[in-house]
Amino acid sequence: MEAFFEFEKPIVSLEKKLQDLRDLATQEGVDFSTEINVLEKKVASLIDQTYTKLTPWQKVQLSRHPNRPYTRDYVDAIFPDFMELHGDRLYGEDQAILGGIATWKGQSVMILGHQKGRTTKQKMERNFGMAKPEGYRKAMRLLELADRTRMPVITLIDTPGAYPGLDAEERGQSQAIAESILLMFRLKVPVVAIVIGEGGSGGALAIAIADQVLMQEYSTYSVISPESCASILWSDSSLAERASEKLKMNPPNLSAFGVIDAIIPEPKGGAHRDWNEAAALLKKALDEHLDPLIEKYSKNPEKHRDARTAKFRKMGDVAIASADAAPQAQPSKSNGESAKK
Repeated sequence: MEAFFEFEKPIVSLEKKLQDLRDLATQEGVDFSTEINVLEKKVASLIDQTYTKLTPWQKVQLSRHPNRPYTRDYVDAIFPDFMELHGDRLYGEDQAILGGIATWKGQSVMILGHQKGRTTKQKMERNFGMAKPEGYRKAMRLLELADRTRMPVITLIDTPGAYPGLDAEERGQSQAIAESILLMFRLKVPVVAIVIGEGGSGGALAIAIADQVLMQEYSTYSVISPESCASILWSDSSLAERASEKLKMNPPNLSAFGVIDAIIPEPKGGAHRDWNEAAALLKKALDEHLDPLIEKYSKNPEKHRDARTAKFRKMGDVAIASADAAPQAQPSKSNGESAKK
C-alpha cells in the first residue's frame, strides 16, 4: 500500500521517476546508468534535506505512518520462533495487545506489544491498537508468568491510547491500567520497553514501566495526543500542530527530561522506508540494553527492581528553594519613608 504525507510528495515523485527509468532500462535493454546515478543522488539529497528539517507535527505524522512497521513486523523479523498466547482468563481476547514467548540468544523472553492493523478488517479487529481492560489483563497474566519463570520482558509500544469507550469503562479500564503499572514495578526480571510509533497516555504507560525505556527516532511519547490537547486547551482540535510543539513529545526532548534512556536510530527517512534495516537497528539496541540487564538481574534481582522504582520516582523532580535561601524582598518606600523590617 502506497501512502505518504504532504511533505513526502517530492521524494515519492522523484522515486517514481527513478523506478520508471530502471524499468525502462530493463525492458528496452538500454544503458541508463548515468541518468539513474544522477537521480539516485537527487533522491538521497532530497531525503536528507526533508528529514533533517522536520517540524514537531511532521514527526508526529511519521510516528503514525501507515507503512511504519508494527509490533508483529518486528517480532517476526527478530524472533522467528515467537509463540503467541491469548486471553485474559476473565473476559476474552483483545487483539490490540500482542503477547507471547520467544527466544533471545538461547533464553526464553516474554514479548508484549500494541498491535495495529493495516487493512480495514484488521484495524477493526485490532481496534486501531487501542486496548481494552481484557488486553491489559492479558498483559498482566503474561507478565506474572514471566516473573514466575524468570523470563526477561520486552514491550513494544504503539498506541494512540487505551480505548475510551463505554464498554471499556464498564469493565474497569482505569483499574486495569493502574494494576498493570503497579505490577511492572514489582517484577523481579529485567524489562526493556521500546516506543516504536505512538506512545499515547496511560494506554502506553501500562506496559512501559521498564529498567530501560527506549524510543525509535521518529516515535512520540506523551500524556495526551496533540488533537486532544488542542481540544482541551483551545477548544479546537484543528490546532494539533501547535499543540505538538508545546508537548515536547519527541525523543530528544524526552531524553533531555530523563523520561527515556536512549534513542534508537531509524533508516534514513524513517522506519517505513526500510523495514529490514529498522529491525536490525532495533535488534542492535536490544543487544546494548537488554543483555547487560540480564546479567545484572542474575546477580541481584531485588536491587535492580528497586532501582527501577527509584528511576521513575526521580522523574519530574524540581528544585524548590527553601524559605531560608529565598531572596529577601527589597524594603518598599512610601511617602519618602523606608519601610521598617
